[in-house]
Amino acid sequence: MTPGLTLDIKRKLGLRSRRPLPHFLVLGTQKGGTTSLHQLLATHPQVYLPACKEVQYFSLYDQETLGWYAKHYANSQAGQLRGDITPYYLFHPRAPQRIHSVLPRAKMIVLLRNPVERALSQYFHARRHGFEQLELEAAIEAETRRLEGADERLSSPGSFDYSHQKHSYVSRSRYEEQLDRYYTLFPQEQLLLLRSEDLFNNTEMCWKRIQFFLGLKSVRLTVPIGHANAGQSEAKDISRDVRKILEKKLATTTAAMAERYGIMWDERRVNSNDINR
Repeated sequence: MTPGLTLDIKRKLGLRSRRPLPHFLVLGTQKGGTTSLHQLLATHPQVYLPACKEVQYFSLYDQETLGWYAKHYANSQAGQLRGDITPYYLFHPRAPQRIHSVLPRAKMIVLLRNPVERALSQYFHARRHGFEQLELEAAIEAETRRLEGADERLSSPGSFDYSHQKHSYVSRSRYEEQLDRYYTLFPQEQLLLLRSEDLFNNTEMCWKRIQFFLGLKSVRLTVPIGHANAGQSEAKDISRDVRKILEKKLATTTAAMAERYGIMWDERRVNSNDINR
């Protein structure tokens, strides 16, 4: 490396680090199947994933050194692609810039679930784990107030905002806003967008696309992909009125995803081959 350069300058120039850092990231979304994808990628002999699924270096632990991050990959072997699967990266407002400063050429995969179903799944996940005491409609109503000022609170290294991480039901489903932050910094070819529904319903096709995108040797599926961290089907009992509230709040997202990326969740109008490539 060029002598005399500070770490920040090296990051900005995109110079290669001798540390074993990730080659690819799975950015999200939460409740979109990232745990199942983690299990699938872990079966590939050319992929190395750290013991903990969510390293959170570019979100919760960015105050740590690159050496701290690299330690998660110290046991990777020559020829393996190292991956970081942390679904908070997609939603965290500072993560894209932080990723760009450290891993400007990393490939990134984004799993996107039907935004209404994703919001409901996160809510019931929060209820089961004790993060949420409010009833669904009240939680949706309280979200704007709870998240007010969160971006500013998350601006400093090592910062944390409880509601931003736990109570962001509608906000996390506004995919177009989150993707805009990445496409401002990274070229289109570095991101692969996939519908979560296709990961489970057309796993073989998705697996082929993921392997091709990452440049992996093609390995056939040996077992069906499991629904890791599946909920308890609570959303099926939600009234149509509440669903309409969420559909209205997320109408801009639904329209933007169809127009910009060709991703739709109306099964009468789309099949698995219509996903953005």
